[in-house]
Amino acid sequence: MTRWDKSKLPSRHTTVGPERAPHRSYYYAMGLGTREIEQPFVGVASCWNEAAPCNTTLMRQAHAVSAGVKEAGATPREFCTITVTDGIAMGHEGMRSSLVSREVIADSVELTMRGHAYDALVGVAGCDKSLPGMMMAMLRLNVPSVFIYGGSILPGSWQGRDVTVLDVFEGVGAHAAGKMSFEDLCDLETKACPGDGACGGQFTANTMACVSEAIGLALPLSSALPAPYLSRDQYAAASGHAVVSLIEKNIRPRDICTREAFINAAVVVAATGGSTNAALHLPAMAHEAGVQFTLKDVADAFKTTPWLADLKPGGKFVAKDMGEAGGMPVLLRVLLDAGLVNGDCLTVTGKTLRENLEGVTYRSDQHVIRTIADPLSPDGGVVGLWGSLAPEGAVVKIAGMKDPRFRGPARVFDGEEACFEAVSSGNFKEGEVLVIRYEGPRGGPGMREMLSTTAALYGQGMGDKVALVTDGRFSGATRGLCVGHLGPEAQAGGPIALVRDGDMISIDATTGRIDLEVSEAELAERKKSWAPRVTSYGSGALWKYAQIVGPAHLGAVTHPGFAGERHVYADI
Repeated sequence: MTRWDKSKLPSRHTTVGPERAPHRSYYYAMGLGTREIEQPFVGVASCWNEAAPCNTTLMRQAHAVSAGVKEAGATPREFCTITVTDGIAMGHEGMRSSLVSREVIADSVELTMRGHAYDALVGVAGCDKSLPGMMMAMLRLNVPSVFIYGGSILPGSWQGRDVTVLDVFEGVGAHAAGKMSFEDLCDLETKACPGDGACGGQFTANTMACVSEAIGLALPLSSALPAPYLSRDQYAAASGHAVVSLIEKNIRPRDICTREAFINAAVVVAATGGSTNAALHLPAMAHEAGVQFTLKDVADAFKTTPWLADLKPGGKFVAKDMGEAGGMPVLLRVLLDAGLVNGDCLTVTGKTLRENLEGVTYRSDQHVIRTIADPLSPDGGVVGLWGSLAPEGAVVKIAGMKDPRFRGPARVFDGEEACFEAVSSGNFKEGEVLVIRYEGPRGGPGMREMLSTTAALYGQGMGDKVALVTDGRFSGATRGLCVGHLGPEAQAGGPIALVRDGDMISIDATTGRIDLEVSEAELAERKKSWAPRVTSYGSGALWKYAQIVGPAHLGAVTHPGFAGERHVYADI
């Protein structure tokens, strides 16, 4: 006698009743037996590929998830989806595909789950956009779900110090400025990335991995261990067990990811000096769940959060060090004791955040995670900005920055390539505000990251001598006064489209302002001769994305989300 009643599970549509005999024949063909077909079906989605080291261990970990699902009495069904890895897509046309891939990941997971009527989901992801994409699918489908991060890369070692891929990007700028020999650059590139795993600093992948624990979709400490450690597989198997328990208890992602849980996630981004991309991904995830949570809400949480985790690029340490210091449980313990996170939020353990942290104490034998009394900065590592240049908002990472204020004349570039060429050749002046426009979600299309340009500036020693603003994005590895996500974007006729060389721009992250010092009358006159730019993409996936994508402050989403929902997949 089976313990499972499938009368309310999606897989009844493919496995129950005489009319489903043809469907069951396919499962028998793959070696399943009657008992396995009668059990709930768990989709195990991984972003495995050989595009980059971020993803190369994911198949192994997905197999471990499947083993856990089987041990718990359900039937796993593995499948893969895409990733676009930013480190390789960076600095050329390939980066236009990056943010678009987040939507494709969510859509492809949704379609696979719907098409085969799976009852639950475990998502295994390793690189930047694949983490929010997988969690967006969970919230959209609202079947019992658990997320697991594939893990970070181990730090490289070069000339006696820990290095990451950021050092290589900055090395390009140092070489261009004559500060690093070509031989040293070539040697560095062979040492920076020693094996499997996502970029080791608190860049987008590790930021969103921390979010997965803070928001309650991942098991405690599951994001701590580096990818090469085989002991990660124990967390993968435990995630398989956990999702079966969630099926039994009918606990779903929208039960977990409440508004309070999104605030917890934003607090953790700020406390870790995390990636500005979280200000794009959290609203997109909330959009799937019917939670009102825009860039403004993210920024409000940032305002009241101190920077506590001393992580690169603003700090000293890498993800491996964070894990060895106790990982997210220790940081969450500090934040909970200070009243900065809500401990009553439910998690995939079936317990609340507070219950998960019982017995966790602050460790004085580590130097990565600070106490509330001894923060790296009293303000969060990431700040939202509003003003005449960004009526819909913008975002800047200030972690590690000496002075988050700047005022200077604009130097305008239509697209990143023109700016990168100017930076590489030294064709800019100290004190300028470099403006890169037509890189927004629609105007790019695809909202490219600008790490190649920002790292080149930093490598030249100019990171604090100029500012850079864009309607595109910055990598989580970016440092310096770099303001991204300006909205409305240039392609939508936002103020950034009307900036001219020499216009004064003021930025003050202490007050949350970014202003274009040009009169409204003058901007209205300039607007008369403005028209949207014709992009190079008249067909294909990027064209399609540009037709439907929304503004950055709402997450750059491509469908109505919860607001347009007429049924919940989990209840079909």
